[in-house]
Amino acid sequence: MRGFYSRKIHSLLGVIPLGFFFIEHMMTNFAAVEGGASGFTDSVLWLNSLPLVFFLELFGIWLPLLYHGVYGLYIAYQSKPNLSRFNLERNWRYTLQRISGVITFVFIVWHMFETRFQVAVGNVEHEELGGVMHEIVTQPLMLAIYVIAIIAACFHFSNGLWSFLISWGITVGPRSQRVSSILCLGLFVIVTFMFLISLFTFRDSEFQTAASAAQHLRTLL
Repeated sequence: MRGFYSRKIHSLLGVIPLGFFFIEHMMTNFAAVEGGASGFTDSVLWLNSLPLVFFLELFGIWLPLLYHGVYGLYIAYQSKPNLSRFNLERNWRYTLQRISGVITFVFIVWHMFETRFQVAVGNVEHEELGGVMHEIVTQPLMLAIYVIAIIAACFHFSNGLWSFLISWGITVGPRSQRVSSILCLGLFVIVTFMFLISLFTFRDSEFQTAASAAQHLRTLL
């Protein structure tokens, strides 16, 4: 029973609140597509101006992410893929969910170190995050890693939502599960497209220009 409830909590946290954080992060990044460097900076500054933002992030992102990620690694370690015996769609979903989960968790830790942690220790200002991303994605190897990690994260989120609907008794019958599978596939395509187009937008030189201007202004002050 302890394992049952642990997995239920793990599943729930993957959708609420981490699913909301995933969508919010996607929209913040997409602001770079719609508004360029200034639009992205405005979105970042608005988020960090919210009241009690530290506690919102602590209880809405970091602690749920820690539990979901660490327990997810344990689930992946305990899993027993059987693709060699049963090459079925659900077996592929099961295996890819765990592989994508490991990739996503490692990537998030690394990505947060490159961005949020650098802001926390004072190495980077919020206004310079667009420039940080520009420096990362203009490196071919880093760009390739980000593309792979983004696809893995989008699959993990979309397929995890499909599994969540089943495990929580929302889609019970075969027909409802087929419909939710199509909807989650559509969601996967949309969020992957939005994240990737945002990623390639950060390659634009205006993000480097904006970061250099912010750094120059901080030096003068």
